[in-house]
Amino acid sequence: MSNTHPAPSPSAAMDATSGSPVAAARIRDASEADLPAIQAIYAHHVLTGVASFEETPPSVDDLRARLASVRSHGLPYMIAEIDGQVAGYCYATPYRPRAAYRNTIEDSIYVSNAYRGRGIGRVLLQALIERCEAGPWRQMVAVIADGGSGGSLSLHQQLGFELTGTLKAVGFKHGRWLDTTLMQRTLGRGDSTVPDDVAGDVAGDVADSAAQRRG
Repeated sequence: MSNTHPAPSPSAAMDATSGSPVAAARIRDASEADLPAIQAIYAHHVLTGVASFEETPPSVDDLRARLASVRSHGLPYMIAEIDGQVAGYCYATPYRPRAAYRNTIEDSIYVSNAYRGRGIGRVLLQALIERCEAGPWRQMVAVIADGGSGGSLSLHQQLGFELTGTLKAVGFKHGRWLDTTLMQRTLGRGDSTVPDDVAGDVAGDVADSAAQRRG
């Protein structure tokens, strides 16, 4: 999928808890000009929380390389913008590098501390799901630290993710051991059909088998 696929139209999002609108929340593709704001948001999460298992905030240059990597896979990297400010951002990455995982992706969402509790995470995740469903991907995985203490687990449940397991004490940060919760959501046709990139090969194999039986 090309990263030129249009972002969802700007609209008011609905707050996940109160139902009140997030005023003027505009979702669009991230640009390099957004990276300083993205870096500031992420640095706060790295230094003060456990949503990320990184311990040293990456630089703007590091994030520039990561943005390029996401787009090299045709995956979306988007921001929520309010009054010209980056209120949060989201992106998807390949779940694992080996080829058989190619139809499975992992989501990441970070919201500015100044905009927490205003439904930004929900509108970002919804936009990310919609964009990825337009591509070849069939499963989206969320890896959530510390039992979703920041509301991430509940947010993902509201948007169709199911709990698939827990990895115990796989991280150690801020002086304590951390579990990660794995959640998963079907995208598009899920496992009801074979992946698009092998559909022709499978059809050919079926035709060959039928011809051999007739012969």
